[in-house]
Amino acid sequence: MTATLRVGIESEIFYPSADGQPLAETYDHLYALLTTLEVLKQYLASHQATVLGNQFLYYAQGFPKLRVAPDVMVIFDVASGGRDNYKIWEEGQVPTVIFEMTSFGTKGQDEIFKKTLYEQLGVKEYWLFDPKGEWVEQQLRGYRLRGEIYEPIQDGRSEPLQLRLVVEERLIGFYREDTGEKLLIPDELVQALRQEVLARQQAEQLAEQERQRAEQERQRAEQERQRAEQAELQIEQLKARLRSLNVDPDTIE
Repeated sequence: MTATLRVGIESEIFYPSADGQPLAETYDHLYALLTTLEVLKQYLASHQATVLGNQFLYYAQGFPKLRVAPDVMVIFDVASGGRDNYKIWEEGQVPTVIFEMTSFGTKGQDEIFKKTLYEQLGVKEYWLFDPKGEWVEQQLRGYRLRGEIYEPIQDGRSEPLQLRLVVEERLIGFYREDTGEKLLIPDELVQALRQEVLARQQAEQLAEQERQRAEQERQRAEQERQRAEQAELQIEQLKARLRSLNVDPDTIE
């Protein structure tokens, strides 16, 4: 059940987009947040969806204090692109998947309040990632909505995203279920691009070397042809001279 509160008439109510709080608790949490955000944005670029990071999620129309700021949330069936904040009653869709980069200091908020709220809102999947391994066993824990209740995810899969999630040191690794291909993080994309450019340059160099070898072979063949023509011409000239001396060239061995 989606528990989005509404009011009949909304006057000029201000819904802030920032609260002056730090984006993340530590560098590891920030890096995990930004990396997850960018990887999922690239993955869903061709979908009717948006991926937001640390934006306020307002879930009760007319009550701007009723808000939460998920670290990363994926919403399907809405216009792509960023927002300063996300109001469920305006967009018409509840987030489908939410990721929180948790720590021991935010354990109670993430495991109790947010889990209960997301469950009541109807968020299909809720993932807790603990980059420093402070309290989450094996660093990653997921919940999947069954009916109106969250159940622990046992298979390491995100059903809505059709991705397999793997802990890779202090980041989440995402792998496509259809191909097994890993979704590269920005650093890996840069490295892959460099390797692709290097491979293309090497292929171009090999092609140029082959072209030069082929040209050299063509020139050698042309030189051989010209020498053969010159030898043939010299033979004909010699035969003509012998005939002028009344000597049959065919009788000379």
